[in-house]
Amino acid sequence: MDTLTRMKAFIEVVDSGGYSAAARKMGRSKALLSKYVKELEDELDTLLVNRTTRQLSLTEAGQSYYDSAVDILQRVEDANDAVRESSKGVKGTLRITAPRSLDAIESVLPIVSFAKTYPEIKLIVDLDDRMVDLVEERYDVAIRGGMLENSSLIARRLTANRIVLCASPDYLEKHGNLEHPSELEGHAAIVDTNWKGRNNWPFVDKSGETFTQSVRAVLEVNAPEMSKRAALAGLGITRVPEFAVLEELAKGRLVSILEGFMPPGSDFYAVFAHRRHVSAKVRVFIDFMTDWFKKRDGSTMV
Repeated sequence: MDTLTRMKAFIEVVDSGGYSAAARKMGRSKALLSKYVKELEDELDTLLVNRTTRQLSLTEAGQSYYDSAVDILQRVEDANDAVRESSKGVKGTLRITAPRSLDAIESVLPIVSFAKTYPEIKLIVDLDDRMVDLVEERYDVAIRGGMLENSSLIARRLTANRIVLCASPDYLEKHGNLEHPSELEGHAAIVDTNWKGRNNWPFVDKSGETFTQSVRAVLEVNAPEMSKRAALAGLGITRVPEFAVLEELAKGRLVSILEGFMPPGSDFYAVFAHRRHVSAKVRVFIDFMTDWFKKRDGSTMV
């Protein structure tokens, strides 16, 4: 058994906080990982892991070896990736999780464009509004709105995620335009149930104070694409991410309303795990998405 294999096992045991968790992540048995670490200690003639407590801890020598081993393995993987990229190009499978609102045509475009640019990378895109665990569920990248709470993740900003209220011109002509959120009580609302507030929509008054206004839902649905289509059909007023209706707003098929009362939106980020080594496929995807939205936002002023 080579030293690098034992080294990887040792690092995974430390990072996972124990043999059982490391075995689950690596798909190896707990006994095998314990054997690898013991062989590494025998090779070094040094105790690396304290085995007297229920919680794994490192000896002083173990901590020093861990720091050096992390650096060594990162250099090895960097060298391997550099050769792969120069000789064969970037390839592999990239698993992405994103909210359902990403299904809007304006946001599908960069992912489709990436797939055409990097045909050797197979994309698996899972649209789900729940907050998945990237590491446990083995996703490479997540597209998320809002600030990160988990410091073990790295985020790259992609674009603004403004929220708009909109309706069709026919609906507004029939039912009248609105000058204040309180007037929503007399209107039909198309509610996206993915929003936490559901029937209570947030607004900001002229003094900067936030408040909510309850709305009467004529349709509740958990997909912004259907909310948009219902608004286009003249069913009522809906609340959706601006990027999901950019084309409709630009062409006048939908009209943005109550803009002066809308709270500032969060941003969309590409999120990935804080690993010792970021794979080439993740790097090129993040760079591609960042550049695509930078060019798009520069021309559309999102």
